[in-house]
Amino acid sequence: MDRTSFDRLFDMAGRTVVVTGGTRGIGLALAEGYVLAGAQVVVASRKPDACEQAAAHLRGMGGAAIGVPTHLGEVDDLAALVERTVAEFGGVDVLVNNAANPLAQPLGQITVDALTKSFDVNLRGPVMLVQEALPHLKNSAHAAVLNMVSIGGFIFAPALSIYASMKSALMSFTRSMAAEFAGDGIRVNALAPGPVDTDMMRKNPQEVIDGMVSGTLMRRLASADEMVGAALLLTSDAGSYMTGQVIMVDGGGTPR
Repeated sequence: MDRTSFDRLFDMAGRTVVVTGGTRGIGLALAEGYVLAGAQVVVASRKPDACEQAAAHLRGMGGAAIGVPTHLGEVDDLAALVERTVAEFGGVDVLVNNAANPLAQPLGQITVDALTKSFDVNLRGPVMLVQEALPHLKNSAHAAVLNMVSIGGFIFAPALSIYASMKSALMSFTRSMAAEFAGDGIRVNALAPGPVDTDMMRKNPQEVIDGMVSGTLMRRLASADEMVGAALLLTSDAGSYMTGQVIMVDGGGTPR
C-alpha cells in the first residue's frame, strides 16, 4: 500500500450519505463524522425544524448538507427522501438506517398498536428505504448500507422484547441484503451499539441505566461519537471486503 491508497481509506469526499434519525444522538454524531470525512450528508427525521437545525450545524462545520423531514413509518416519505437527495446531490452512495422507535412494553401487556408502530419504523421503514434507494446505490462505485441495530438483538431483553425483536429481524435482513446485492457492488453491514449516552438512554430510570452500565466490561456509557469509527469502517473503502457483518460497539458487554 502507498500513501495515496492509505489516505483514501476513510475518505468520503464526493459521496452522498443519507442518515435517518440524523438530528440528534448517534445519528447526528454519524452525520458529523461523514461531513468531516468529506461527504455530502442528508439528515432525515420527523421534525422539520430539527432537520434544518442539524443541516445548518453540518454546513457550519464546512460540509454540504440538507435536512429532509421524513417519518420512517410513512412509506410515501421514503420515496420523497430519496428523490430530494438525488435532486440535491445527484445520487446516493451510502444509506445509514439509524432512526428507531424505542417503544417498550412487557410481555403479557403488548398492544397491537405498539407492535405495529415498532414494526413500521424499526423494520418496514429501513427495508423499504433500501429498496427506494436501490437503483441509485447500484449506480454508485462505493455503495454501502449500514443498518443500526442493537446488542438487544443478541442478549436477554426483558421489557424490551419489541425493540430487540425488530433489531434481530433487521440483522437478518442485513445478511440477506448483503447476499442479494453483492453482485451489484453494494455492501450491507450492521452496527450494534451497547448503552450510549443519548436522549433515548436518559429517558430510562437511573437504575435501568446503571444495570446496563454494569453489564459492560468498561463500566460506562459510550458517547455517541464512539460509534463514528466503526460506522466509517463499514461504509468507506477501509471496509471494502466487509459485507453481511455485524460489529458490536458495546464496551465488552456481549459474550459470544
